[in-house]
Amino acid sequence: MTRRIAALAPERAATLEDAYARAMAASRRRTLATLAIVAGLAVVAGFMAEVRPLVFAENIGNFTAYIGQILPHLTLGNLRGDLVEWYWGLPRWAALLGETLLMAYLGTLLGGLAAFLLCFGAAANLARTRTGCFLARRSLELFRTVPEIVFALVFVIAFGLGPMVGVLALAIHTAGALGKLFAEVVENIDMKPVEGLTASGASRVEAIRFAVLPQVLSNFASYGLLRFEINVRGAGVMGFVGAGGIGQEFLVAIRNFYYTDVSAILLMIIVTVMAIDLATERLRHRLLGLEAAR
Repeated sequence: MTRRIAALAPERAATLEDAYARAMAASRRRTLATLAIVAGLAVVAGFMAEVRPLVFAENIGNFTAYIGQILPHLTLGNLRGDLVEWYWGLPRWAALLGETLLMAYLGTLLGGLAAFLLCFGAAANLARTRTGCFLARRSLELFRTVPEIVFALVFVIAFGLGPMVGVLALAIHTAGALGKLFAEVVENIDMKPVEGLTASGASRVEAIRFAVLPQVLSNFASYGLLRFEINVRGAGVMGFVGAGGIGQEFLVAIRNFYYTDVSAILLMIIVTVMAIDLATERLRHRLLGLEAAR
């Protein structure tokens, strides 16, 4: 059967068209006002931060000149010899880079464990008391607000130089960052399994183990892998304050104007981070895929 759509009366159609035009005009005005506010705030922020585009344009040549200085001189006729000369310190640099990766791994592991223990108390739907939830959240904020480099400076004064300082600094900051993410994941779970177990007499630990963890573990692992990527980059600069790793050797090369050493070490760090990013990205996608398939 063919349906006939009744046409609106001309007066009704004109009224709707007028209302639509007014709504679109109001939307455009809001959009333009928002853009004007954002642009105004950007100008004010740039002025207060002394961002000077003309100075940047005048001195951009210094940056490009430095890039040209750190690039190695490679020739096809003696490529092997040039590469050997460029990476003359490869054994030492590789050992320091391995130290950096271990710092990032331990910092992520210890910080992740601390975040795991604190996140359930910081989640509003699982916290026993409001006071406990407030204290847990403020603790996590303190951990992630202070930069890793500041923690490292404090620990260098307290414990001396060495990789342990970098591990502690990364662990504390990781606990704060992952704790917030973990708590948000826990707050978004389905509470019916928790309520069912609690009603049947299960303890808090049992409810978390059998009703909460199956819903959040894949996201926890995904965030943990992402944090490991971030910590690899963070551990790379820990050596700037004497916390061990490749960063210390990188700083020495910069300060002593060992131009080709700077590019060699920098390339090692970039390739390592890219490889870790690709590997952890695949793992995260697989974990999320398994979660979606459930």
